[in-house]
Amino acid sequence: MNARPDSAPVVDRLARPLRDLRLSVIEACNFRCGYCMPADRIPEDYGLDAAGRLSFEAIETLARAAARLGATKLRITGGEPLLRRGLPELVARLARIEGIEDLAMTTNGALLARHAGPLRAAGLRRITVSLDALDPALFRQLSGGRGDVADVLAGIAAAEAAGFGPLKINCVVQRGINEAEVEGLVAHFRGSGHVLRFIEYMDVGTCNDWRREGVVSSAELRDRIHARWPLRALDANYRGEVARRHAFLDGAGEIGFVSSVSAPFCGDCHRARVSADGHLYTCLFSSRGVDLRPALAQGEAAAAARLAQVWSQRADRYSELRGSTQVPRRHVEMFLVGG
Repeated sequence: MNARPDSAPVVDRLARPLRDLRLSVIEACNFRCGYCMPADRIPEDYGLDAAGRLSFEAIETLARAAARLGATKLRITGGEPLLRRGLPELVARLARIEGIEDLAMTTNGALLARHAGPLRAAGLRRITVSLDALDPALFRQLSGGRGDVADVLAGIAAAEAAGFGPLKINCVVQRGINEAEVEGLVAHFRGSGHVLRFIEYMDVGTCNDWRREGVVSSAELRDRIHARWPLRALDANYRGEVARRHAFLDGAGEIGFVSSVSAPFCGDCHRARVSADGHLYTCLFSSRGVDLRPALAQGEAAAAARLAQVWSQRADRYSELRGSTQVPRRHVEMFLVGG
């Protein structure tokens, strides 16, 4: 893509630039995963009212403003983003923004089979699929009784057929719940060209009743996998990459570990998140957001100025301070900002 015009990079109080903007396009989800949107706490029709969502025009204005400040990556999230009607139109708008080098989406994959082709044609570059189990019964349980793992695997296959390169497959591991799925997932995706990533169970939001005892550390998982399929560490692709990369010694691809609890990476965090209703969150563990809608109504320049103002005051490093009295105990829910 072309170089970003008239750019004015902005850094926060810890000298971290804004490079990655994560845009939630809808608060609704067709799953009810316990660590994100548990069925007993989130109403069935939550997030389906379109009245409060940013329009595609406003999202494009916001993305252009972020690009002016140095952002080079946009990630579309939810809720479940594939529930947003007309999503390829938004993708096409975002794909035309100068300075954006990477346009990605995170999805649970259940609806991906029918949408992969149109999204690819519209200009989407990469897809990340969340997949916490291969066992059909366990998968259905983990999705709140709503998901079929066959649909997700069909979505992955459709993305391949549509021409998407290696997908990232994200698995959140919880002790005593799905940790027995680890080896099966590795065996399934080894040699597929896709990159499986294991994510430590995090204390995002307040409705999942997180306990540290539920965390399976990346080190433990890496040792388990290495004992069966030897691994070697790889260098990061870029500064601030969240996953620590490892390659299989037999050449069957790579695997990643995201260790927000056991090995925080706040020092290089360059991600901002915007909820579907236009609130900016400067950390996944923020307690409140900043309403960008008044600035967005005034146009790209005003939105860029407001973004720069908020980002320049940012000093978030929650994962490094986890458990300290210095950090708020109430966090934004994951389904509002896409994880």
